[in-house]
Amino acid sequence: MNPAVGVVALVVVSLATAAIGFYGLRISRTTGDFYVASRTVRPWWNASAIGGEYLSAASFLGVAGLILLSGTDALWFPVGYTAGYLMLLLFVAAPLRRSGAYTIPDFTEARLDSRAVRRVTSVVVVVVGWLYIVPQLHGAALTIRITTGLPAWVGSVAVVVVVCLTVVAGGMRSITFVQAFQFWLKLTALAVPVLFIVFTLAGDGSAAVAPAVVNPTGLAPAGPYQNISLLVALLFGTLGLPHVLVRFYTNPDGHSARRTTLIVLGLLSVFYLFPTAYGLVGRMFAPELARSGQADAVVLLLPGQLIGGTAGDLLSALVVAGAFAAFLSTTSGLVVSLAGVISQDVLGGSVRGFRLAAVVSAVVPLGFAVMTDSLALAGSVGLVFAFTASTVCPVLLLGIWWRGLTDAGAIAGMVTGGVLCGGAMVWGTVLGASGTPFWLAQPAAWTVPAAFAVMVLVSRGTKHRIPRTMSRVMTRLHTPERPLVTER
Repeated sequence: MNPAVGVVALVVVSLATAAIGFYGLRISRTTGDFYVASRTVRPWWNASAIGGEYLSAASFLGVAGLILLSGTDALWFPVGYTAGYLMLLLFVAAPLRRSGAYTIPDFTEARLDSRAVRRVTSVVVVVVGWLYIVPQLHGAALTIRITTGLPAWVGSVAVVVVVCLTVVAGGMRSITFVQAFQFWLKLTALAVPVLFIVFTLAGDGSAAVAPAVVNPTGLAPAGPYQNISLLVALLFGTLGLPHVLVRFYTNPDGHSARRTTLIVLGLLSVFYLFPTAYGLVGRMFAPELARSGQADAVVLLLPGQLIGGTAGDLLSALVVAGAFAAFLSTTSGLVVSLAGVISQDVLGGSVRGFRLAAVVSAVVPLGFAVMTDSLALAGSVGLVFAFTASTVCPVLLLGIWWRGLTDAGAIAGMVTGGVLCGGAMVWGTVLGASGTPFWLAQPAAWTVPAAFAVMVLVSRGTKHRIPRTMSRVMTRLHTPERPLVTER
């Protein structure tokens, strides 16, 4: 690929993102605008924005790379990512919107009438957000290194600078416009090149003569435990992602939240067809990418490798633009959600505090990203989903649907899940990919049930701590449509 192509694509996407973000500044005036866009975002806009922030580096680059490496085993990722939203629709979307909260800690404090629960939830949400931002920055670093030849850190720094500018400028309302635009850019950037590749290969007869590579890396297929554990992580992890959940606070009401989720399911189903196609085409026509350790770059390299010439450069530029849109949109959603938590719990909940918290939320993971090497993108994000499923998800599900939850149970469950899953992640990093037992590499199958079990058992042992406001809160969660938390 011509290095200038990558540079131009990066500059164009960054300028477009900044321009849309500054447009949002013109209509972002109140605290509600910055935190939840004053709860006025309509379903199609919100669904597009959710698609923009949810379809991260793992979705844009990592899914295709895993399919190139593992074949059908990797299909659990798009299935899990999409099915997790079905669980959101069924169990979380409308009640969470009715809570009237700005953040997940707002919800847990109001539900359990406990400042201690709020503090623990805040710490967990910040950890989840930072863990999720790091793979986005690794993806940006990979893209810059592969497509331009510039130092990898340039990609990470570019994402953080653009995100900080747009989030600080207009908060949630500004980011809503940015992420909606970036979703459709990502979809176009994947669909157009892969369709062009498929039609070209079919037209010149290449598909008939190229050998199909069944297993280009010789990796053993995943066993039942790994597949089940991965699916548990993706299904339950989606329910606890802070940047996704905060989006439901921006809907006008619970009905809009449900409709938004239905639209997202449709958008995700269409989107994941294309990374899957890239992975399959790569297995047939570019298996050397798997053997050379460039699996995560298959989406970036296929247009230039299979098409070539000016057309290949133009298609590559479109893919690079979509990749950066993925990094920017997911990172900006995470920064908005983290800024809301940090500013309310530490900086007084003002607009100025939100802006300062946004910078902190982006700079800290940048330091970790620069100091660490990129893992397989989808695999590293899968571990973040496992951590989220073991911490935030249990307190949300039980808080919404079980009257017996207590503050002591919520804290015990979150700490248990966090320690078990976090310990597995750290130990797996120490041992390395080749030396990590399968039950540590995919811990969700035992850490998620452990977190739920501890939360229930401790709550049953502390029934006297069920808050007196429980009945009133539960009624409001399940009966449209009065706010639970006083809006600031």
